[in-house]
Amino acid sequence: MNALGWQALKVVALAVDDLARAEDFYRMTLDLEPVPPGGDVGFTLGGLTILLKPVAEPGRGAEKSPYPRLTFAVADAPRLARELEARGVTISDAVQLYEDDRYWVGAFLDSEGNKLWFCSEAR
Repeated sequence: MNALGWQALKVVALAVDDLARAEDFYRMTLDLEPVPPGGDVGFTLGGLTILLKPVAEPGRGAEKSPYPRLTFAVADAPRLARELEARGVTISDAVQLYEDDRYWVGAFLDSEGNKLWFCSEAR
């Protein structure tokens, strides 16, 4: 493992105009397995989760948000946030517990202002 604890790409969130239509497409057309119910609409593909996120203004089109949301699995999200801050990286979203306190999740900005998310299991 590397020094900061990067493990794998875990989640990609895609912008969608019509959540029901997109859910039907991923379930029926692509025959992907849905993630267990509990909030977001998503599908599993190997170790990756594809989340479908409605755009804020329906009708604007997903192409208005062309960049998917990337979430990296890491060994220890709170520790990574501290280490990134020490390296001068901007933490855009402080690490918080999500999904019934199962995951630590936070985000940082890369050199171009892109928001990259990271998460670890809460122990």
